[in-house]
Formats: sequence, C-alpha cells, structure tokens
Amino acid sequence: MAAHMDRDTDIDTLVRGVSPVLEVPFHRDGALDPDGFITVVDRVLATGVGSVMFPGFAGEFHKLEPAERELLTGLLLERTRQRRDIAAIVSVPDHATRAAVSQALRAAELGADALNLLPPHFLAPSAGAVSAHLRAILTAVDPLPVVVQYAPALTGTALDAPALHRLASEHPNLRWVKVESAPPGRLIAALATGARPLPSLVGYAGLQLPDALRRGAVGVQPGCSFTELYVALWDSWERGNEAEAVALHTRMLPYLSYWMQSVELIIAAEKEISVRRGWFASAHCRAPGYLLDDEELRMIDRFCAEFAPLVPELAP
Repeated sequence: MAAHMDRDTDIDTLVRGVSPVLEVPFHRDGALDPDGFITVVDRVLATGVGSVMFPGFAGEFHKLEPAERELLTGLLLERTRQRRDIAAIVSVPDHATRAAVSQALRAAELGADALNLLPPHFLAPSAGAVSAHLRAILTAVDPLPVVVQYAPALTGTALDAPALHRLASEHPNLRWVKVESAPPGRLIAALATGARPLPSLVGYAGLQLPDALRRGAVGVQPGCSFTELYVALWDSWERGNEAEAVALHTRMLPYLSYWMQSVELIIAAEKEISVRRGWFASAHCRAPGYLLDDEELRMIDRFCAEFAPLVPELAP
C-alpha cells in the first residue's frame, strides 16, 4: 500500500469539493461497455475535480459481475495512480466481512487512494456486527484513508455520530463520513464536534447541499453526468458568493428532487444525459431498472436546454 501513500498529505485537499460517483455504461443488450466507461472517466476528470468514487449506487455496483467490477476498477486506477492531482476512492460494498476485507486489500494493491465502505445491511445485522465489519476493514488497510458511507434510506444501517466517533478514535484512517440521511444537516454538524471531528461528504445528489455546507460539509458526491454544475456551485460557495451558489442549486432542485425519488430513476436520467453528451451510445440500465417515460424524457429535454450554457455538449 505504500506506492500511493506519498500523496496522503494532499488527500484532504483532493477529496474536498466535488467528488463524482462514476456511472457504468452498458450496450443495448446489457453487455458491459468498457470503452464507454473509459470515456466517462476521462470526461469527468477533465472537469477539474480532485477525486472520483467507484463503484457506488450510481454505478449500479449491485448489478456488476465480480470480473466486471475488477475490470472497471483497474481501468479507473490505470488513469489515476500516476496522477498527483486526482484521488480515486474505491468503494467496498461487499456484505460478507471476509469478502470486504479481501476486496479492500485488492483495491489498495491496485493503487486506490482511499476506500469507501458501505456497511453491511442485508437481513439487518446488529449495530455491533456492523461496527465489527468496519473495524476489520479499517485495520486491514491501515493507513489507507477511508470514507464510511451512511445511507439509512438505502440500507437501513443503524449508525450514529457517537458510534462513528468511537470508530474514528480507534482507527485514525477513518477520515470522512458520506452522509446520505434525510435531512443530512444534523448528523453533519454532530460529526463535526468532539475530540476528533469527522468531516462529512454529502451524497443523495446534493439535494440538501446548501444546508450541508452551512453545517460544515467538506464535499459532495453526486452522480457524474453533469459534474460541471456541481463544480460551478462549489466554486461560487468557495468564493464566498453564497447567493450565487444557492441560486444555481435552486435551479437544479426541481430536477434533482424528481429524479431522487428513487435511485434507479436518477441512474436512468443521468445515463440519458450522458448519451446526449456523446459519452456512450446506450442509456441501458440492467434489469431490474427504471424505464423513463415520455414526460420524463421531456424533463431531460428541459434540463439540457436550461443548463447547456454551463454543461458542454448539452446544446441541441
């Protein structure tokens, strides 16, 4: 794990800001499209973000075969491991602790700059079992930096600020929490207190991003098909122009609030946007998925028309 740790001094800077979750293109028949994935990686990195995450819910990790996940992770890390200006956060969503430790070590070996741990959630494991799972991985990959993903609406995981603070006190390589509770603000604020404050990245498409930023969030992890909008919003906020940042978020909100009614819906919408940008040929989502209807496609038409000045390739 030592090969990439020379950039650990910069990891907080790289993860701060917009950290998109990469999507996975498939051909019309459902077969993997590795060339399309390479294009996604290259286009997202070209937006100037400091980090990316893969595989997440936005990348349909739950629909990938193990060999496909390994292939795509390798393609991503081939493009990031030699770059000091980008951090690759590799997600470990495996439910079994043994498998998760193995995957975490493999990601570290391949050159991941950080890991994202999705706590186990099938069949409602106890809080103690979830903590033991996270401790096992944190110990195995130490000192590789780690994000713990807290997504109760998607997983039902029972973690809270005291439990996460305890983990962080025992494992210094637990560096961030990705907060996807609804609303996220109170947990973000609670994590930012105590003997060892834990910085937060807000997920859930940044639906509550302004509130999260006011409460101390250090980054946002949205999908990747219109990364430029989040970068513009973040830049406005960093310049101290809160009104401009909130105004852009307000324009995005009607679309985000509709699409985030379900994870499968926003995956389908983002893929359609990426196809219109020419990143890959098919917006196919592996079944079971969400099929956009005509009105939802018209909504994407309106989104593209509204944000074409800020997002290259969206103009008709």
